[in-house]
Amino acid sequence: MTDDAQTITIRRDPPFLRPSVRIVWQDADGAHSAIVDRPMVVGTASKADIVIQDASVSRLHAELDPRGDGLWVRDLGSRNGTFVGEVQVTAARVPILSPIRLGATTIALQLEPEQAPVDLWPEDSLGELVGGSASMRELYATIVRVSSSEAPVLVQGETGSGKELVARAVHDCSHRAGKPFVVVDCASLPENLLESELFGHAKGAFTGATGAHVGSFEAAEGGTVFLDEIGELPLATQPKLLRVIESRSVRRVGETTHRRVDVRFVSATHRDLRDMVNGGDFREDLYFRLAVLPVRVPPLRDRPEDLLRLVEHFAPHMSAAEREDLCRELVGRRLPGNVRELRNIVERANLLGRTRAIDPQGAPTGGPDSPLRSGELAFEAPFQEFQREAEREYLRRLLVRHAGHAADAAQAAGINRTYFYRLLRKYTL
Repeated sequence: MTDDAQTITIRRDPPFLRPSVRIVWQDADGAHSAIVDRPMVVGTASKADIVIQDASVSRLHAELDPRGDGLWVRDLGSRNGTFVGEVQVTAARVPILSPIRLGATTIALQLEPEQAPVDLWPEDSLGELVGGSASMRELYATIVRVSSSEAPVLVQGETGSGKELVARAVHDCSHRAGKPFVVVDCASLPENLLESELFGHAKGAFTGATGAHVGSFEAAEGGTVFLDEIGELPLATQPKLLRVIESRSVRRVGETTHRRVDVRFVSATHRDLRDMVNGGDFREDLYFRLAVLPVRVPPLRDRPEDLLRLVEHFAPHMSAAEREDLCRELVGRRLPGNVRELRNIVERANLLGRTRAIDPQGAPTGGPDSPLRSGELAFEAPFQEFQREAEREYLRRLLVRHAGHAADAAQAAGINRTYFYRLLRKYTL
C-alpha cells in the first residue's frame, strides 16, 4: 500500500469544518492568547501545547478539544482541578461565555469566525480499517500523513477500537512497509522477561539463558516496533526505553556494548498517559518522546453510521435484510469492546441467529438458549461449561463497570494484569 496509498489525494470535499476557539489568559509572563483548532494539552510543562506559567497549574493539567458541538475540556488528573465557571469538572462542554479555571489562572473563550477545514480520506476504508464516517476518514488521512514521518506515533483509543490495525496501517503506508512489523504486548509479558524481549540477552545473562536472544528492536531492523499497551510498561523499564528511542541503539541484557537499530516506534494504549504522568506512574519525558505524533481512534459509539458497513465487512455472506435487522438491534447499545465486540457478535449471529447472539442488554452472552441452560450438554460437561460461561460473564460485566479499561478492571478484581489479559483473549472480549 506504500506508493499507491499515498498518491490518493486527501480531500476536503464536501467540506468538513471544525470550530476554532481563541483562548486568552494572563499568567506570570503577562497576557497571552492561542487558537485551539485541534485537541491541545494545557499545562506548565515546556512541551505542552499551551504553556501556562502558574505554579498552581499541573504540568499536564487539562486537554482542550474543539468538536462540532463546541469546546470540550477534560481534566488530566491535575492536583488543583479544572473548573468551568464555578463547577469542578472531569470532562465537560464549555459554554462560550463561561471561563475555564486551571489553578489560579482563568481562561476566557472567544469564538473565531473562521472554522478550520479538516482533511478527509476519499475512501471508506484504509488497509484493514473500515468505516466511512467523517471521524474515520479523518483518521485515515492522519495515518497517511504521519506515515511519511520517522517520528514516534502514539495511538490512543479504547479497548477493541482497532489500535493495532492503525499501527499496522501506519507501517504499511510508510517506506518501511516491506520490512518487519514487530508487536510487543507490554501488558502480557512478565516484568522479569520484558527487558529480554525488548532488548535481547546474551548467553548466560541469567538462569535459563542457554543461548543469545535477539530482542524485538533488533528483530524489527528497518521496520516498525509496535509497543502495544505501553501504559503497562513498568517504571523501571521506562528510562531504558527512552534511551533506546533517543540513541537508536540497544544493549542486550548481559552485554556492555550497544548495537545500532533502525526502527520506527509506534505505541498504543487505552489509558491516558497524561493522567499517569500526573500520578507519577509514567515518565513525562518518555510520554513526550512517544507522543510526537498522537493519533486517536474514535470509539464505535461515536460513529454509529459505520455499523452497517462494519457488519457487511465481517459477514459478507449475510443477507442485506439480516444485516439491517442486526444493526437495528445494535443501534444505541453499549459495546464496551467496540469493533472487536461487534465482530464477535456478528460471527455469532451468522452462526446462531440474531436473538442468540445478543442478550437484552446488548452484550454477548450465553443467553437463555445456551447449551448449558437448555440441557443439551453431555452429563459430564455441565460444570466445565458453567464455569466458562460464568467466568466470561463476570469478565464482561467487570469491563462494562470500568468502561472497557482492562487494567482498571484487573486491579478492581484483584487479578494479575497479565493473567487478566490472557482471560480476555481466551474469551475474545
